[in-house]
Amino acid sequence: MDTDTAIVTELNGLRRRVPDVTGSVLTGVDGLLITHDLASAEAESIAALAAASVGLGRRFAMTAGHGDLRETVIHGSRGQVALYPVGDRALLAVLAGPGTDPGLLHAHGRRAARSIGELLRSKPASNVAAPVPGLLDNHAPLAVRTPMATLPYNPALPRRRF
Repeated sequence: MDTDTAIVTELNGLRRRVPDVTGSVLTGVDGLLITHDLASAEAESIAALAAASVGLGRRFAMTAGHGDLRETVIHGSRGQVALYPVGDRALLAVLAGPGTDPGLLHAHGRRAARSIGELLRSKPASNVAAPVPGLLDNHAPLAVRTPMATLPYNPALPRRRF
């Protein structure tokens, strides 16, 4: 089985193992969609929003001194979204209904993120988003700059006061 098929199989398995999971999205840290198992056409928007949310979550955890981000959970009135980093190149967004058991969701979501991370490590780097850069090139055109929320926290850099 090739890597892409194995990843889609893992996403489908997550839906089977956790009742009320309505779908999942695998995206690069840049917000570009890798694959999904959603029935709706919103996969690209969810991928972009998931990357922004995880980028902010990573930045928030580091700024607060809480270490590496493990997951982000968004609870809405009609469901929840759990976001799990998949190595340093991707992330997994799992959409679930409001009655989903959080413990079951996290147990299987974390396992799926680890499994997909192992599959992505075996995939050539050109097919996966590049790792988050350590420094931003201020002279690069605006369209290719990395959003600040996705940059890793660096305590050696001076803090701006506004």
